[in-house]
Amino acid sequence: MKYVLVTGGVVSGLGKGVTASSIGLLLQACGLRVTSIKIDPYLNTDAGTMSPFEHGEVFVLDDGGEVDLDLGNYERFLDSTLTRDNNLTTGKIYQSVIDKERKGDYLGRTVQVVPHITDAIQEWIERVANVPVDGKEGPPDVCVIELGGTIGDIESMPFIEALGQFSYKVGPGNFCLVHVSLVPVLSVVGEQKTKPTQHSVRELRSLGLTPNILACRSTKALEENVKTKLSQFCHVPEENIVTLYDVPNIWHVPLLLRDQKAHGAILKELNLLGKAVEADVTEWTERTKIYDSLQDPVRIAMVGKYTGLTDSYLSVLKALLHASVACHKKLVVEWVAASDLEEITAHETPDVHKAAWDLLKGADGILVPGGFGDRGVQGKILATKYARENQVPFLGICLGMQLAVVEFARSILGYKDANSTEFEPETSSPCVIFMPEGSTTHMGGTMRLGSRRTHFQVPDCKSAKLYGNAKYVDERHRHRYEVNPDMISEIENAGLSFVGKDGTGRRMEIVELQNHPYFVGVQFHPEFKSRPGKPSALFLGLIAAASGCLEAVLQASVKMNKVLINGMANGTAMGKFYQNGNVYSNGNGLHH
Repeated sequence: MKYVLVTGGVVSGLGKGVTASSIGLLLQACGLRVTSIKIDPYLNTDAGTMSPFEHGEVFVLDDGGEVDLDLGNYERFLDSTLTRDNNLTTGKIYQSVIDKERKGDYLGRTVQVVPHITDAIQEWIERVANVPVDGKEGPPDVCVIELGGTIGDIESMPFIEALGQFSYKVGPGNFCLVHVSLVPVLSVVGEQKTKPTQHSVRELRSLGLTPNILACRSTKALEENVKTKLSQFCHVPEENIVTLYDVPNIWHVPLLLRDQKAHGAILKELNLLGKAVEADVTEWTERTKIYDSLQDPVRIAMVGKYTGLTDSYLSVLKALLHASVACHKKLVVEWVAASDLEEITAHETPDVHKAAWDLLKGADGILVPGGFGDRGVQGKILATKYARENQVPFLGICLGMQLAVVEFARSILGYKDANSTEFEPETSSPCVIFMPEGSTTHMGGTMRLGSRRTHFQVPDCKSAKLYGNAKYVDERHRHRYEVNPDMISEIENAGLSFVGKDGTGRRMEIVELQNHPYFVGVQFHPEFKSRPGKPSALFLGLIAAASGCLEAVLQASVKMNKVLINGMANGTAMGKFYQNGNVYSNGNGLHH
């Protein structure tokens, strides 16, 4: 097993996650099997109870793991399926060591950070690194490890010590350290300054880790004299110093590394030059070119609670992007704070209220994502009502689906007090109720989490067609409340169809409105399985409907499914086929 460790210095937010993902993609393009581990030094056991404002979105895995959003980048770039163990936190390590101490596994010895915590970290890394994540048998070739935080952080110290021991343990030729650092340009003199990186590398070396490759973040490519200076003072060969300068979008980062032969330097450090093949990123390059060339806009109004921090909806944004690139449309996201749509805002700040409604009414499609808490709920309901009444393409995810049902019950069925018991426990018309697969009192890991199967009830509905006329689909969930099964027949009789349900028929998974261009709500989170070149089917439906080409996509999905079933999925004029909720593309995009 070979290991690539990605660390960061000087400041946080340099893009270690994207760098680690890009390295993994390049090694994969060289014919190697790759897995990933993200180390988060915080004391939380997982990211499940952390506010999106605090740490961005919570990414959900197939096994129900609630993890750092960087694992979403790993899955999207590498098209892999990770597990909760691929996200290692201080909380998990200390909990495992304390559990062993309570069971007497240490035979009365004094339990200390060194060696017990550091040994536990190394054992965890070795164990997880050997688990395949690409659906094939046998261990991967390379494990890319990202150490969260910045070198010098107190909370990272046990991990740095453990990784220093680990690099010695696995030996030269099996461990490569890529240090991501900042080379700022001072506007006063316009000169690239190397001192911050020098200090960062010095700190790293003093802690027992020596970088093999420097990945320097800067506004422009490093000048040759700057590279020479860094090489001299950081003891890294010039050919192993690469620049991660500003690019239009993160799809360029793997190409940036490829052009500077970063993968060659890594392969050389890991003694893999003989095993690897020439990096083939043809499809990735073509898709990036398409992305860069898009001109025709499609406007999607994102009506949410956490619009102040876009990372709160990172996977939703990526899924929209994947779908828009497939439809050859330039994605324009209009951020609408749900509370700004409410009447109380009209009285307090009328200009803000008007601006929010202008954005909503100017959009080609409306998306109401998931969320927790009652702030902005009424605004989301108003946005949903506007989409329903004005034939605007709509996708509601998790809470977005639940509120679509609440709005329908209020407006069409006449239940003025219809609500979710999450927000109004005593409502006489409970459209959404707590369903017993979790606890209402304990927050962490108590929800309906991970991959669950949805069975289609109506074969010719839009959702089933988008999924290639599949009989069922597996998607990831993260919720506690669900549509009240006792109200289903009344709601369906009024025109809102529950076209997808779980195996018991009691949990409503997909809802569609009849006689509407595209009005779909889903209890699950399809964004978590969207990939570049393999957009989520339901996001593709939203973008296609907003772009006026939904019928072409529906016909293509059914056609491609037939091709796949017949075992002849080797490309068509549209270059796509569908499988388990994703549209697979050969990079040519969707033409209509």
